[in-house]
Amino acid sequence: MTTRFIVQRYHPRYQTGVKDLILPIQNQEFGIAISAEQQPDLSDIPTFYQQGAGDFWLATADDRVVGCIGLKDIGEQQAALRKMFVAEGWRGREHGVANSLLQTLLAHARERQLRDVWLGTTAKFLAAHRFYEKHGFSEVAQAALPAAFPVMKVDTKFYQLAL
Repeated sequence: MTTRFIVQRYHPRYQTGVKDLILPIQNQEFGIAISAEQQPDLSDIPTFYQQGAGDFWLATADDRVVGCIGLKDIGEQQAALRKMFVAEGWRGREHGVANSLLQTLLAHARERQLRDVWLGTTAKFLAAHRFYEKHGFSEVAQAALPAAFPVMKVDTKFYQLAL
């Protein structure tokens, strides 16, 4: 395995690679029974994410998707962080994939003068909770979410980062 990766803006030629990254993590690793069909954003990333202040980025190594992160513009200078996934062999501080993806998203959010980034996650993603908290996100109650925040059925923990 190469130890080099690049972060780049999503291109439709990587659509299958994104699904191949996300679905096994959701289904096998965390036992969340969700299909690609139940996640319509995966079938049309440009329309869902690459609008307004939103976007979607990939970490690729040897042209293979090893990580992804999305920013969904929800209006009022706010956005939702969605679909942050990193392949098992690419996790951890020594690789820096998750950090690079998040820093790319946050730099974009600040550039676009967003006020807040919100996210929802499942209680099962314990490492993700620590990661978000380490990067300044604060846990919030679901009731505190903006009305336009796209709550997923599996989301049970919510976070906010004021920029």
